[in-house]
Amino acid sequence: MLRVIPLTLAILISGAAIAAAAPQAGDDLAICRDRQAEVQARATACDNLLNADKVTGKDKSIALSSRGNTLINKRDYVHAIEVLSMAVDLDPDYVIALNLRGLAYERTGQDDLAMADYNLALQKRPTYGVPYNNRGVIQLRRGALQSALDDFNLSIKYTPKFLLGWTNRARVRTLTKDYDGAIADFAEAEKIDPAAPQIASNRCITYGLMGKFDQAFADCGDLIEKQPKNVYAINNRADVYMLKGDLDAALKDYNTAIQINPNNVRAHSGRGQIYERKKDLAQARADYRAAAYSLTRFDEFDVARARAIAQERLAALTPQAPAGSSGRRVALVVGNGAYKNVHALPNPPRDAKLIADVLRDVGFQTVISVSDLTRDKFFEALQTFAAEAEKADWAVVYYAGHGFEIGGVNYLVPVDAKLAADRDAETQAVALEQVIAAVGAARKVRLVMLDACRDNPFAPTMQRTLSLKLVDKGFSNIEPGAGFMVVYAAKHGETAMDGDGGADSPFATALAREIKVPKVEIRKLFDIIRDDVWSATRREQQPFTYGSPPGREDFYFVAGK
Repeated sequence: MLRVIPLTLAILISGAAIAAAAPQAGDDLAICRDRQAEVQARATACDNLLNADKVTGKDKSIALSSRGNTLINKRDYVHAIEVLSMAVDLDPDYVIALNLRGLAYERTGQDDLAMADYNLALQKRPTYGVPYNNRGVIQLRRGALQSALDDFNLSIKYTPKFLLGWTNRARVRTLTKDYDGAIADFAEAEKIDPAAPQIASNRCITYGLMGKFDQAFADCGDLIEKQPKNVYAINNRADVYMLKGDLDAALKDYNTAIQINPNNVRAHSGRGQIYERKKDLAQARADYRAAAYSLTRFDEFDVARARAIAQERLAALTPQAPAGSSGRRVALVVGNGAYKNVHALPNPPRDAKLIADVLRDVGFQTVISVSDLTRDKFFEALQTFAAEAEKADWAVVYYAGHGFEIGGVNYLVPVDAKLAADRDAETQAVALEQVIAAVGAARKVRLVMLDACRDNPFAPTMQRTLSLKLVDKGFSNIEPGAGFMVVYAAKHGETAMDGDGGADSPFATALAREIKVPKVEIRKLFDIIRDDVWSATRREQQPFTYGSPPGREDFYFVAGK
């Protein structure tokens, strides 16, 4: 697989210089204008000017662009677009703001708007190399390899010291089987930064496709030795083992990648292909499901390719529903309360027991009820449940415990999680996509209920990195695929209440009561629950539903007579 590296940290220092008067050295205006200044110092200076309302016109556009760049690096793309649009309004000719806004649009899946901004920036400054690179990335993701190559050629022509232009062109040349050209491009990239990890990790793939396996394994192996938890390099080495036909070695690497990051799309997709070759189709489907579902509109190139393979193979391997389906319904109920590294939650295990009992009462044939799951036990429970869901018409998950959004991804938190930094979430917590994957095997109703929009307990001590956005409370909004229904106990960005004095949570209480009422269609049911919780909490908590079950049929927890 090939990877497109994030561009944001390089963008503000890659274009032509800004013409400006020279103020006294050391003041905020001078630092904010200076695109050669250290990134954080410049961001601070620009923010100081904006917060004090000391800049107007083109200077304010520069300051807003710096703030927009910071927001992109934190993956806060919505606010980045707002800020960068203000910058463009103040100075429509400021091509750096246009390029940055294009990147923010791209990261929200709005490629047409991104292309429009890149094109406008290049119309205004045809020698600005970075937008050519960014436009080439979109062309690459679309599979328009010649257009991507043309853009990377122009990026290199006008910005020859921009490393990503060389490495991205090398990836396109690899895809077009111009292997010698790709190796030459990697060599040019090494002249710019010989230590850049994306050179060795991606050249590993190029050598593998050339059949030069010793050089491939040297590249990936040396990098993995330096960075043992570099999942990207581990996946690349596994891909090369696949090319060589050494399935056992590839499987070992994919297993290692999944042990480090159980949410990793590429590792699950690759491992699924190995299990399919080994005729273990149940495990292949499980891995393909883990890679197939996305709740956002943007994937980096290598992830998109892996997800597309998983979706295609999952569709091919999914058995058709038997004639006269019995209406089998299964559920997984999780209550995580005994947290080891943050404050415990007394209610979730009790809420989970309440919901599990109700689901059994209304006729669910299988209800797996578990509490206080560690990370590994959580993923085991999801895999066990997914096998049950394959045989069912309904698959339902109810989760109570800590949960929050980091970097645009929603996570459920195992009891042994210890998040020293925000980036630890992807390796220590359970991405909501993995829960979606578990219910995804069911034939009709695929429902996830999250009584988990609580404050992030790690926020006071968690290190915040430049590359991730951290939300202190709640979940972000999502876009589930057709046939999925995700119900939050509280609207995104808000928190759910645990209940007072040992009582069950307001959401669990309303759910347990309303679910037993006959002849209430499932969509209407959650409207009623929303109103009940809104009233019970004196308008402090409002449940929210995303997606819906299939539209041509009505679904009831209790059908009635």
